[in-house]
Amino acid sequence: SAMTISKSKIAIGLLVVGIFAVVFGTVLVFVGPIIIDDQIVKNVEINPKNELSYTMWKDIPVPFFMSIYFFNILNPDEILAGEKPMVEQRGPYVYSEKRWKDNITFHDNKTVSYQEYRQYFFEESMSAGNESDVVTIPNMLVLGASVMMENMPFPVRLLISAAFKTFKESAFLTKTVGELMWGYDSKLVDFLNSYFPGMLPVKGKFGLFAEFNNSNTGLFTVFTGQDDIRKVHKVDSWNGLKHVNYWNSEQCNMINGTAGQMWPPFMTTESTLPFYSPDACRSMELIYQRPGMIKGIPVYRFVAPKTLFANGSDYPPNEGFCPCRQSGLLNVSTCRHKSPVFISHPHFYNADPALLETVSGLNPNEEDHGLFIDIHPVRRILLMHVIQPYPLDFYSLKISEYQKTGKIAEVVMPMIWFGESGYIDGPVLNTFRTNLVILPMVMEYMQYIVIGFGLGCIIGAVALILSKKVRCLTLSFAVPLLHCSSVVRIPIHPHTAGTLSVVNHSQH
Repeated sequence: SAMTISKSKIAIGLLVVGIFAVVFGTVLVFVGPIIIDDQIVKNVEINPKNELSYTMWKDIPVPFFMSIYFFNILNPDEILAGEKPMVEQRGPYVYSEKRWKDNITFHDNKTVSYQEYRQYFFEESMSAGNESDVVTIPNMLVLGASVMMENMPFPVRLLISAAFKTFKESAFLTKTVGELMWGYDSKLVDFLNSYFPGMLPVKGKFGLFAEFNNSNTGLFTVFTGQDDIRKVHKVDSWNGLKHVNYWNSEQCNMINGTAGQMWPPFMTTESTLPFYSPDACRSMELIYQRPGMIKGIPVYRFVAPKTLFANGSDYPPNEGFCPCRQSGLLNVSTCRHKSPVFISHPHFYNADPALLETVSGLNPNEEDHGLFIDIHPVRRILLMHVIQPYPLDFYSLKISEYQKTGKIAEVVMPMIWFGESGYIDGPVLNTFRTNLVILPMVMEYMQYIVIGFGLGCIIGAVALILSKKVRCLTLSFAVPLLHCSSVVRIPIHPHTAGTLSVVNHSQH
């Protein structure tokens, strides 16, 4: 009896615990994602109280690398004589990139302003050569000055042409990688700045990346996401502008999306990645391609659509970026001080095949030359991996007008391309793996373990109750059956009948 009572208590206890666990687990199934999403929203908004994510945003402790490739011209003299240009890709020359945000100001309308600075350090061990390597590329000074001279009076043009000769400046330039990157002293620059102040955008040394080092990408004002997480990181204004005025249509001048490193959370395969690139002076948009994994963290890969640099006739919305040449080239002269500079994907990838026929030595392929970004879609918005977030492939246009460049047919020459890549590593990666993969997984398994445990308890309780009832049933039915057997005469074998009846009677 005591045993029966304790079993009853155990059964009731198990039943209560089981029902509670099942209810709790079921609630977790529905409430868990809401709790996680709420945490994500809190962590994702730009708020100094969120120590980890704010530090990530402000100091960007992610290794970024810039890989520079030069298109070394193999036949400069022959090009001047009218032959097809031949180039060979030299590089990569790799620079580690330190980025940080400064002059951070929070505003009442839930936005924050900042300037992002960049600093570059040459990484010889990762590079295919040294900064002392010598390469020959189009002479942007001569070509740029030639374009700027077009509207000047004839005597001025004559004077500048004479200056080209005097300073032995030709259509091509042979310098070390270091000089081309960070600047070299040019007598032509000094001369033009003395006699035609304001004609050239450069003062002092002239280098392709001289303006990049220790400089910022402009004053960005972005939404903090504190009132609406869907707006987090989206650009409200750049250098105080709500739109730029480099292009010829309202749509092309729009400043869309983010600053190109983080995007709002909760992405789907239908999402796009819009961002404004100060280097390209325009907004761009990437589209979803496929899912993937990076170091155990699930990511979505977004790529540049084929229409990104298409011309106006192939893709009418791009008409505002014209005057256009072949598809695959973006004319950025309006935001490059009127210099004849174009942007495309490296090696004319995704461009009009006709462009490849004008220059020998190019070999486009998606793996090396496609623009893509790998990003964690749901939990956080940190960029996992970037390749060429700014697909800046500078292309210089030959100008067939002045003495030194007179014989050259007009051709778009590849000059340089660079890719930027960044990836999370080390302790930061571990933190993100914990937050993005392990914790959500634990939460998910937890709810099913709790439900399973609850169901186990309920089954245990039911089993206990049933086992008690079965014993009672056995006892209550056993005795009457024995009584019946004594009364009923069953015709059995004669030898056993008497025995049976005697036995029964004696039992009776």
